Amino acid sequence: MIKEFKEFIMRGNVLELAVAVIIAGAFGKIVASFVADVIMPPIGVALGGVNFSDLQFIIQDAVMEGGKVVQEAVGIRYGAFVQTIIDFLIVAFVIFMVVRAYNRANPPAPEEPAGPSAEDLLGEIRDLLKK
Repeated sequence: MIKEFKEFIMRGNVLELAVAVIIAGAFGKIVASFVADVIMPPIGVALGGVNFSDLQFIIQDAVMEGGKVVQEAVGIRYGAFVQTIIDFLIVAFVIFMVVRAYNRANPPAPEEPAGPSAEDLLGEIRDLLKK
């Protein structure tokens, strides 16, 4: 069983998948930083100095006792959601561009002409049997 597992792990597809997952994780962090640190601050300034990650709709206020927060406020953090959507759109666009470049660099092989259909073959067999 260990030998089979070793063969499975050493296959090219598994190694390529592992590398792709690691690179995708790192790329996700880069995109998240790009959106949070480069894209969103100018948008926040354009909207009057708003920090998008702080935008939320408060459902229940925080409970305070003696100046300390006993229970955090409950809110819908739509700003963080918008930021995550922008992250996704940037990642999706970059992946689209990579796939597009790959497809242009590696055009699909021309398809071989399809052989006769099963009906054509059966017709030929019928005609040969009649002879």
